[in-house]
Amino acid sequence: MTADSSKSTPITYSPAATGATWSALGMSLVWAEEFDAPIEWGAKWVGDRTSAYRYANHNPDDNKLDWLDPGCVTVSGGVATFTATPAAHTLESGLQAWRTGLLTTEYTAEGFQVRTGDCAEIRLRLPSGNGAWPALWTWKDGGNEVDTFEYHPDNPHLLELSNHVNDACTYYTDAHAVVPGRWVTIASHYGEHCVDWYVDGRRVFRDGTGVGSDWSAYLILNLSLCAGAYHPAPSAPGPVTFAVGHLRVYR
Repeated sequence: MTADSSKSTPITYSPAATGATWSALGMSLVWAEEFDAPIEWGAKWVGDRTSAYRYANHNPDDNKLDWLDPGCVTVSGGVATFTATPAAHTLESGLQAWRTGLLTTEYTAEGFQVRTGDCAEIRLRLPSGNGAWPALWTWKDGGNEVDTFEYHPDNPHLLELSNHVNDACTYYTDAHAVVPGRWVTIASHYGEHCVDWYVDGRRVFRDGTGVGSDWSAYLILNLSLCAGAYHPAPSAPGPVTFAVGHLRVYR
């Protein structure tokens, strides 16, 4: 599939079985990354640290091999590619680290945060390599985490959809839409009383708990590498890759 095929718009959603789009629901695009220009490091994105990681640029506590390197995120033809390869670092766990990419709005000059009522939508190509652990999630003040998705290729048709603010989660399985190497659009609507998740325009999960009225958080988009405790670790020398066509926020 070509890079242009990642830009399948408009996306049609059916939150009330009406076929309504976000604009028809009274929502407007307020922030977007289309990956059609060089990454605005420092202004829009930071890629060398996150407060979600114990050591800022790595976090073996979460069974991750990550060692963050902004050079592992490249942009071409309207697509961002995250590439992970073995690093010359040894983690506190004693395992070899992998250089990999992460984008966060935390620590940026813009300081963009999603908030209650927003919808985050991502267009991505699911990876196929062992150890790949891509995700779009939120983080602030040691929590405020909602996972628009997490994915592991050893469960090739399964997405993990989670609200860690008011605990709720599901394993969503779809043998048609969730396939390694396939482009898919995933969205989460951060409602006060209910977070809704969508896959290719269809609502697939409502958590019934929501994020509360005054929730806000920074965005994190990244490719983690599993250390092997819960999912297979990557096979050296790699690489492991993950591609994203866009990330948009509606309000």
